[in-house]
Amino acid sequence: MTPPATGRTVLLTGGLGSLGRAQARAFVAAGFRLWLLDRPDHPEAGPFVRQLDSVHYVGQDLADLEGSRRIVAELAQSVGGIDVLVNNAALILNRPFEEFSLAEYEEQMRVNAGAAFALSQAVAPGMKSKKAGAIINFCSVTLSGEWEGYVPYVASKGAMLGLTRSLARELGPHGVRVNAVSPGAVVSAAEARVFGARADEYNKWVLQRQCLPGRIQPEDIAAAVVFLAGDGARMISGHMLEVNGGW
Repeated sequence: MTPPATGRTVLLTGGLGSLGRAQARAFVAAGFRLWLLDRPDHPEAGPFVRQLDSVHYVGQDLADLEGSRRIVAELAQSVGGIDVLVNNAALILNRPFEEFSLAEYEEQMRVNAGAAFALSQAVAPGMKSKKAGAIINFCSVTLSGEWEGYVPYVASKGAMLGLTRSLARELGPHGVRVNAVSPGAVVSAAEARVFGARADEYNKWVLQRQCLPGRIQPEDIAAAVVFLAGDGARMISGHMLEVNGGW
């Protein structure tokens, strides 16, 4: 039997972004113990963590794959195992394909997809020993092919979808579920940074493509993540849950 949410431990990467904060609040409200992972020099780490109960912080640069795997493996051992891993962290840049450097492509692949592989390796032994666990990866509506200027980001999200489906098959016999959430165009700080100068035009473009009126909020994504982490999704694995307003 899967243990109740209370006392179950979550590791959430990218925990201080707009989507990460909404997920953190939702996990705490659902009774999970939470570890947030974001970059070591993040100025808002202390203030945000102090707002929530049962939340701890790990500062780590996910571009350092070996270091990230080691730190998370040590964390998992010290807390009695990570029950839920949410690979939410991602880098995103917007510019024409030809203007990206190879280093920028490699960095987005490492942080957005390589880190998910490394951290999954770190937590999998503990999940397998418990015969239970959930890994939740982040894909993206950009996989629809309707977006320009995000080639490295979209490539990394395609890798995440492949990772999700293959890991679900490999870890499923051990009781570990692996799924992905694919957000649509979410109102966020990252969106404001990229589209701020043409926000009205972008907002109209998004709403024309959604079936549903209204913009997606970080809390909508958080609800899907907590669902996939919980007992209500106990027989769901290898699935990409799209939260995109009917894109």
